[in-house]
Amino acid sequence: MKLSLLPHFGLLALVGSSTAQYISEGWTPGQKVQEETATLASVYQPSETASPAQAPTATPFSLSSLLDINKLLTSEPAVSLFDKLGINITERVKAASEAKLWDDRVVLITDDNYKDLIVNEPLTEEEEKKRVWVIVISVTSARNEGVSRLLDDFFDASYDKSIEEGDLPDVRWGRIDYLNVTAITTKWNVWQAPYLVILTDRGQTLRFYRPYQMRLKDDALRAYLKAEGWKQIPPWSSSFAPGGRNEYIMVFLAIWFTKLYNVLVLIPKWLMFILSGGLASLILSLMHRPSKKAAVPGSATTSSAQPATAVSSSSSSKTSGIKSGKAVGSSSIANTDGEQDASASPAKRSSARQRKNKK
Repeated sequence: MKLSLLPHFGLLALVGSSTAQYISEGWTPGQKVQEETATLASVYQPSETASPAQAPTATPFSLSSLLDINKLLTSEPAVSLFDKLGINITERVKAASEAKLWDDRVVLITDDNYKDLIVNEPLTEEEEKKRVWVIVISVTSARNEGVSRLLDDFFDASYDKSIEEGDLPDVRWGRIDYLNVTAITTKWNVWQAPYLVILTDRGQTLRFYRPYQMRLKDDALRAYLKAEGWKQIPPWSSSFAPGGRNEYIMVFLAIWFTKLYNVLVLIPKWLMFILSGGLASLILSLMHRPSKKAAVPGSATTSSAQPATAVSSSSSSKTSGIKSGKAVGSSSIANTDGEQDASASPAKRSSARQRKNKK
């Protein structure tokens, strides 16, 4: 019996030892109140910083991202193929993507920020009269050479010089990438690039310059702006210009061309070149195919009449041959005898000496 009670006493001793650390002597006068910070180790308290695991957000599918030329060139098969040729295609693609086409300090004007930057620019009445925008329409992003590159360098050099001198406080500089802007260039009736545009009156007065109409030399543009030489050039004032009676046509075209561009821009450029080339070859083959010969009126009646005439002529010849068969036969026989006589060689004539010898 005593041996059976020993396990119970051992259990009570363990319980008492485990809870002894929580027994307090009590509070005495003059002692500071202490907050109990002890917590049971067996109780789980989740950390405050712990946050539930968030599933990665799926990026929306797009054809342009799937067929992006940079992603295709940097894929594992392409990298291994170019490595065999001794070309580090990853560095080439990175260098091409990080290359600067123009000065980033010049404001890049797009279809989205055009109204905020120019049309709705916060200006006083006096500042509005003096405000002049100098904008270059460039195609350097498509081909980094040629006249467009030359005009960009000339434009950036003039901008740098004006910033250093600070002598054109009312002039602002901007750049339009022709390949990525549709509404502005359509509304301005610009269908090719490069162009230099001088814009005033919040975009209502426009003057366009082609590169061959300017002296592309250092400081020439800044001197032209300082002298306000652009005032001597008449602005674009046709019926399709801003404020003209047919301006709504250009606005309509700009809206719908922008919608079309937003759809076509999803297709990669290299795939667009292939599709456009195939479509152009198909159109050319249809335009240059041989035309069908037009039927001449009356040709069908003449062609049908010819066989009937031939049949009638052949039948008449047969009947005439039957009726005059005997005559034809006799005449043919006579002609044959005559031919034989005529074909026989004539008798040789003997000379007088031969006749004497015979005698």
